Amino acid sequence: MAGAPAGNQNAREGRIWRDAIRRAILADDGQRLRAIAEALLTKAAEGDVAAIKELGDRIDGKPAQMIGVGQDPDAGPVQITRVERVIVGNTAD
Repeated sequence: MAGAPAGNQNAREGRIWRDAIRRAILADDGQRLRAIAEALLTKAAEGDVAAIKELGDRIDGKPAQMIGVGQDPDAGPVQITRVERVIVGNTAD
């Protein structure tokens, strides 16, 4: 998958939302954020699977996505047996 074209400003727009949330959090000394965190912990303790997953992702980080060569989940790991560097000369002569 290729990246965004040169000059793309879409990522910058995401900061507006993040900055607005950050300002709201700082405005009340983080009390609402603490209340949200407590609600997440309560839901996780009640067995809410989505809350448990979110909590795990926030604490341990999201698990790495498995990328397979053939996308066969039962296939074993790919073993590299040889690495070869080939220098190709100019054939335009």
